Amino acid sequence: MKIQLISLFPDMFLNVLETSMLKKAQDNGIVEYEYISLRDFGLGPRQAVDDTPYGGGAGMLLRPEPLFKAIEHCQSTNSGAEVILLTPRGETFSQALAQNLADNAKGMILVCGRYEGYDERITSIVDRQISIGDFVLTGGEIPAMAVVDAVVRLLPGVLGDDTSAVNESFQQKDTLEHPHYTRPEEFRGMRVPEVLLSGNHAEIEKWRIQHSPKKHQ
Repeated sequence: MKIQLISLFPDMFLNVLETSMLKKAQDNGIVEYEYISLRDFGLGPRQAVDDTPYGGGAGMLLRPEPLFKAIEHCQSTNSGAEVILLTPRGETFSQALAQNLADNAKGMILVCGRYEGYDERITSIVDRQISIGDFVLTGGEIPAMAVVDAVVRLLPGVLGDDTSAVNESFQQKDTLEHPHYTRPEEFRGMRVPEVLLSGNHAEIEKWRIQHSPKKHQ
C-alpha cells in the first residue's frame, strides 16, 4: 500500500513513521510512505497556500488551487488511492474503519488541514473525511499519524503474529482486551494470577473472557 501525506509540515511524520513496526513495514515492502509538501504547490513566488475567508472571520483558509494540485499529483502516481481529509467534521475514526481501509484501500492520500480550515470546494475531490475525536488540534498531522498507525499494523505481515491484531482491544465486538502479565511472578507483593501459571488453556481462556472489560459507551 502506498500512503501519501500532504502537509505544510511533512517533516513532522518522520519520527513516527520512520520508527518501529511502521518503519519495518516500509523496509519489508508492505507499505510505502511519501511526504508531500503543500508549499511546493503554492501560488506565486512566495508559494502562497492560504487566504482570508469570504464573508469575514478570524484566521486563514487553505486555498483550493494548491490542495487540488497536490492531490492530483499524488493520484498520478497512486492510482485508485482513497483520498482522506482529516477534519473535525469527518466521521469518527474507529477500529472498524481502520480494518476497512486495511482490507479495501489500494492506497491512501491523507490531506492535513491547517490554520482556520480549508476552502469547502476541496471536499469535491476527497473520498472520505475522518475525525479522531471531538476536539481541536492545530493541524491534521497528528490525526493522520493515528490513522496510518492503526491501518498499517493491520496489513498482513506487519505484526510478528498476525493473530495479535485479531485479539486486541476494539477488535472484539463488545469487550476490551483482557489484562496481561509477564515475569516476575511476584513484584512488590503483587502476584500474577495463579490460573495464568497453571498451563490449563481452557481455564486461562475462561479467565481472560471474565476479565475483559466492556467497551466504553
